[in-house]
Amino acid sequence: MLRPVLVFAFTTLFVVVDPIGQVPMFIALTPGLRPAERRAVARRGVLVAAAVLVAFALGGEPLLRALGISLPAFRIAGGILLLLLAVDMLMARQTGLRATTPGEDSESAHRPDVSVFPLAIPLIAGPGALTSVIILMARTGDDVAIKAGVIGVLLLVLALTLACLYLAEVLLRLLGVTGVNVITRVSGILLAALAVQFVADGVLELWHAAAALS
Repeated sequence: MLRPVLVFAFTTLFVVVDPIGQVPMFIALTPGLRPAERRAVARRGVLVAAAVLVAFALGGEPLLRALGISLPAFRIAGGILLLLLAVDMLMARQTGLRATTPGEDSESAHRPDVSVFPLAIPLIAGPGALTSVIILMARTGDDVAIKAGVIGVLLLVLALTLACLYLAEVLLRLLGVTGVNVITRVSGILLAALAVQFVADGVLELWHAAAALS
């Protein structure tokens, strides 16, 4: 039971966060920095993203309850959001879901430190990642061990992201922009399937709830 859940969580978070796809954007955000400075920016960005994502993982369900949003409805909305993100990945297209907007680019250009914005938020801990952690934690029910496992998987994906950012220049030389886009497109196919599954799960839960009331 535990292993399939964690494999599913790892696949979902890995394709949503897209560690390799972060490489070109990270290099573009840190021009002229020395390697040690670039690594420091990467560390701070990943740590801030980890704090935000873990906070959403632990507090997402209570927040939804406070707002009166059912988990099936959130699964459907989250699945649609992830499907839009998957389309962007398949087209190798940078939109507000996967990258910063022109206005955000202009603002970040005048910031001395880009680790919090836009690296941590919204590039790493973006809408897709925030939605995914809430949905994945909701799927675990009340099993504390599985919840801890999902958070562990989240931290593993962020550690892989940090490793990719540390090796950003090497990876970009090896893969090139085309290679990075190919990997992102493959991840987009997987994410599209996961998104449809989230929507199907939500619709099925709503159907069962309606049938129980009738």
